[in-house]
Amino acid sequence: MLIDSHAHLDMEDFDADRTAVIRRAKDTGIDTIITVGIDLKSSLAALALSEANEGVYATVGIHPHNAEGWNENDLEHLAKLACNTRKVVAWGEIGLDFNRNYAPQEKQISLFKAQLSVARSLGLPVVIHDRDAHKTVLEILKRYGGGDAGGVIHCFSGDIDLATSFIKLGYFISIPGTVTYKKAPTVKAVAALMPLERLILETDAPFLSPVPFRGKRNEPSFVKYTALEVARLKGISFERLADSTTQNTINLFRIDSYKNHAHETERNNP
Repeated sequence: MLIDSHAHLDMEDFDADRTAVIRRAKDTGIDTIITVGIDLKSSLAALALSEANEGVYATVGIHPHNAEGWNENDLEHLAKLACNTRKVVAWGEIGLDFNRNYAPQEKQISLFKAQLSVARSLGLPVVIHDRDAHKTVLEILKRYGGGDAGGVIHCFSGDIDLATSFIKLGYFISIPGTVTYKKAPTVKAVAALMPLERLILETDAPFLSPVPFRGKRNEPSFVKYTALEVARLKGISFERLADSTTQNTINLFRIDSYKNHAHETERNNP
């Protein structure tokens, strides 16, 4: 069994076959998918998908690309969504993107800090986007953090020293399909060297398809190719890698607590 810890199932890339995509994931042993919000609209869509599909969970948040027009009302709305259902398992995707700079950096930073505060108040783990902003993201997390619930550095793109710094702060490191690319020595080194107990896997679907599907639309069922490569790099069995990363993801997002609550509700409401 594997978990895809980060996908964007609400995106239009999946409009033609979304149900089939989820079914293919289950058929290949991926019975849990975290679908991620990047603004109010996509967070609502992620929540709707989680409510309609067993094994699909949602996150809510505002991506740094969307930092230009955010306001407190959006955060309040998202917080209410998170409070009203146990299928919201994290706050994110949040963070900084100094590569494309679709929003001014100061606005990205302001939004990032505000969302860390909300996540901390709700006791939710955070899903962190960090692109070409390693130093600033690290310093903000050191100072403001996400609270005891921790979080994950999504689609990790730094080196092993940076990974170690995030791990010391209590964060997990998520490895995407780029680890399967020939010209990706840094992420391969991170996957090989980082401790197994802080590692999780993701597709970032529909983006970043692993080999042998590079250049095509990504989907959650493809996470197994990432797992195979990470297991090879670490010199361990696929089964051990799958068991460990699955348990890490369950622990991070407290998925067992949701399942236990759902089972208890079923018993009390036959």
